[in-house]
This record gives sequence, structure tokens and C-alpha cells, in this order.
Amino acid sequence: MTLKAVNVPDLGGADEVEVIEINVAVGDRIAIDDPLMALESDKASMDMPASAAGVVKAIHVRVGDKVSTGVHAFDVETEDAAAEPASATTESPQPSNQAPNESSANQSAAATPAETPVETAPQDAAGSQRMDIIVPDLGGADSVEVVEVLIASGDTVAEGDGIAVLEGDKASMDLPAMASGVIDELTIAVGQQVKTGDRIGSMTVAGAVKAVPAAAVTKSEPAISGAPSSAPAAPESSASPAEMTPPTAPQSLRPDDGIAGITRVHEQGQKRAGPQSQKTNPRADIYAGPAVRGLARDFGVELSLIQGSGPRGRIVKEDVQNFVKARLNNTSAAPAAGSGVPPVPEVDFSQFGEVEEVALNGIQKATVTSMSRSWLNVPHVTQFDYADVTELEAFRKTLKPEMDARKNKLTPLPFLLLAVARALRENPRFNSSIHPDGTRIFLKKYCNIGIAVDTPNGLMVPVIRDVDQKSVWDLAEESRELAAKARDRKLKPAEMQGGCFTISSLGNIGGEGFTPIVNAPEVAILGVSKLDVRPVWDGSSFQPRQTLPLSLSYDHKVINGADAGRFMTYLCGVLADIRRLLL
Repeated sequence: MTLKAVNVPDLGGADEVEVIEINVAVGDRIAIDDPLMALESDKASMDMPASAAGVVKAIHVRVGDKVSTGVHAFDVETEDAAAEPASATTESPQPSNQAPNESSANQSAAATPAETPVETAPQDAAGSQRMDIIVPDLGGADSVEVVEVLIASGDTVAEGDGIAVLEGDKASMDLPAMASGVIDELTIAVGQQVKTGDRIGSMTVAGAVKAVPAAAVTKSEPAISGAPSSAPAAPESSASPAEMTPPTAPQSLRPDDGIAGITRVHEQGQKRAGPQSQKTNPRADIYAGPAVRGLARDFGVELSLIQGSGPRGRIVKEDVQNFVKARLNNTSAAPAAGSGVPPVPEVDFSQFGEVEEVALNGIQKATVTSMSRSWLNVPHVTQFDYADVTELEAFRKTLKPEMDARKNKLTPLPFLLLAVARALRENPRFNSSIHPDGTRIFLKKYCNIGIAVDTPNGLMVPVIRDVDQKSVWDLAEESRELAAKARDRKLKPAEMQGGCFTISSLGNIGGEGFTPIVNAPEVAILGVSKLDVRPVWDGSSFQPRQTLPLSLSYDHKVINGADAGRFMTYLCGVLADIRRLLL
């Protein structure tokens, strides 16, 4: 195998052209004359053909770059015979008192005197080698600050993985590993200043690794300090372009690239990661390094939503991880990633007058989370109607002697529970839940109904099970007991789970209607307001009738308006004539 440099061919007299499209990726197998990239000048566009067949190992240009004749654009690993220089090196005799690896090192030093090799220890029997980790060229900056250390001693890293984040006055970047291996030691800490050529640790790698010299930046890419580099260019080496990019170096990283090249390598690596790594496009002015940006893209998190905890508000990896954990636990006040809902600004209310800050208890915090989750995930629609309960109220009053005998008071709620249970049986989509993937629903064959109870500690919803199998007296007693438990904070978790539908009654508090929030994963909730006497037209005159305002909120993903209309019509009919419960 031979690594061959593919350069931009003669451009027919044009000084430079723009790269408008790159047609291959690292790892692609190409044939001679395959189009590698599209170039465009002021008057024409053309494809750059491959001058060699093989596997693309590195891409040194990006879309938007200006290139000219002879620019090193690609590295291709061909299937030719071994390179002649390698053969010559193999065949040349070695002195008996010199180890093979020393001879190779001396020959390499003689061939490329401008390079500064990394100090290494002799290889062991398995071919492992110790390599010092050196700070590369900083593009003219005197020193930079270590703002984040990404690994620790003993960690295993892959070639190109970030070791630390370095930051100058106007830019930040990851310092990548030059080879795959195990970190032996790191001698840097957050806040430390480092400069070009500093040894910051060592690692054990498999096989020999060609050193990346701390050469000066000679390209027009911005240096870490934001100003052009004043460092002199490194002397040209006699090595070929292919030799200048060893197979063990990160793809697209050239020895004379310095920190600017390191940043470019990371960006290209993110592009090669595919669509999953580009779920979001955080703003470029966010104060975060490339590794943090990559992690945010992997999680689909907008960095603009995260408050950095690093120096000068810098966002570090832990900030992204903590943000994701908070989203999963639904405990953060910030909006979920991708919800499109901006956070409510924090206001110092004390500037307007005296205030008292009161912490929410656990039940109230749970309500905040549950209601926010339901409101953001459920497309709510609310339908309003009045149920004529004149006959029901008259019948209920006739039961007062039996109530006294049973010591069991009958309110309208037990009748509502039975009527809703029958309406759920007639309209089964209301007794369902939608799968989180939105492709199917679960139709429930049981009928458990929750009743919202207002307590001094917050709203609680105990669940009455098998409502359709119980009598009015059973429901009256059980609802009263559960409400008492809720107010005394004696409800068990099992008594608040498994609901199919919820009734939220304002009772005598007042109001003619409201829009209750669906208690997801349920798909509907019934709001009941204050019973009142209203004039109702009977065809010839207005008659005073006792009416109950009802508000049905439902999940429009599962239930449409026609479903809701049928449900409300049936429910109001049963409440108007409870004899229908016998049918």
C-alpha cells in the first residue's frame, strides 16, 4: 500500500477557483477519473478527476475554500507495490551495534531535518511504544489556557479524540490525540497556561508513530490569538506530500496546520458522523469548544439553552450532560430541547415592592412537571355543554332518609362517575392511551376513574378502580374515603395510578366553565362547574331547570370533534335521565 497525494490539476490559467462540492468521503474507494470535487471559477465550473485509484484516506479542502494549481487536496491509499524508499531502507545494511528502531529514527531524522520528533521509549515485545503528548503549534500565540481536561490517566483514546480544550484570547479548540492508545499520565490542569512544544503527558500506543512536529502555521487560517501568525515557516522537507501525512495522523491534519488544522479536523469529523450528529445547529458565538458542540449535536441540544459553569461562563461537557439529565427527569424549568418554547425570564420582583419567597413542596413541584409535560405534548381541545340534572337532583333528595340510615351522603359525584363509566363503554377511544411513538393506541378493557382533590398541599388525583362494577353507594363511600386520605396525605402511590379518565369538579366554588388539562397518558378529562338554575326553552316557554356546566378537554391526536360530540351528547342524556343507566 502507498499513500499518494492528489493535487489540484492545471486550472487553465485561472489563479484560483472555489471548491463548491466534495463528492467523496474518507474511506470511499475510488477509480481513476472518478470526480473527487467540483470547482468553480468566475466563468465556469468543472469536476476534478482522481489521478489515482484506491481508498480516500484524507481530505484537505472544504467547501468554500479557494484553491490553485498544485494544492494538495486528497490523500489516496493505492494498491501499488511498496514504495521504493521503503524498499531501499529495508535492504540497506544496519550496523551490528545499532538497534533497528534507532537506525530507522536516524534515517528519518536525516531525511526530514526540519521535523521535531516526539520522544519515545523503545518498543516492547508486542510492538507498543511510549509517546509524549506535546502541545502543537499555537499559530503565533505565546501561550493558551487549559479550560477543560477531557480525559484522565488510564483512559483509552482513539486517534483524533479530544485530550483537552485550549483557549486563547479569541478562539478555543480541542487538542486531539495523535494516535490510538492508553493515557499513561497527564501533567496539566484547568487554568494552567501552556505553549507550543510543552510536554503535557504521555501515552502508550501500538506500533511506531510518526511525530507531528511543532511547526509554524504558514496558511491564511486564523491563529488562536485571532491575529496573523508572525512565526517563520518551517523549512521544506525532502519528504513527499504523501510522507508528510502519515497513516497514523488524524485524517486531514497536516504537520504545518497547527491549531487551525486541529479545529478543521474536528469539524470534518463531525460532518462525517452523519445526520445523527447534526440534529441541531448551535449558534457559532456560543462559548463552548468543539467537543462540547459535538456532544450537544449528538444529544440534539441547543447550546443557547444551557448556562455554562466554566470560566467566564464557558459551557463544558458536564453542563450538557446535566441539562440532558434534567430534561429526562423533567425537573428543570428550562424548555425541553426542540420544544421551541423560550424560558420565562427571571425577574427581581423585590425592586417593585416587598415580596416573600415560598418554596414549593413535593406535590406542587410534581404538579408543575406533570401539567407542563401534558400541556406541551397534548394538543388540547375543550368542548362545553350543559347537562340538565333537574330530575337527578329531585331523585337524589328523595334518598335523604336512606343516606341518614347508611350514614353515607350522596353528592352528584357518584352519579357522574357511573355516567362517565357508561360513556367510556359506549365511546372506547376515550378509554385509551396513545403510544409515545404515535403509531398505535392501547384500548383499555377496565374502567378506573381519577377524581381531582384540592388539598392544602396541592392537587392530588386518587383513582377509583372498576367504577363500572360498583353501585352509587359504593362510589360515594370510596370517593369520600380517598378524598379524606388525600387531604391527610395518607394516599399510597398505588391509589394514584392506573387511571383511564379524570373528573375535576369545582363543586360549589363557582364558575360556568374552565379548560382542564388532560392528565396524560390519559386522553380526556371532564371539568364540572357549579350547578345552577337557568331558563330552558321547552318549545312553548322558558322553564327553570337545574343545569350542570361540563367542560370536556381531550387529546386531539386520538379524539376528534365528532367523537367528543357523541361522548358529551350521551353523557348529558344519561345525567338528564338516570334510567338510561339501566339500558
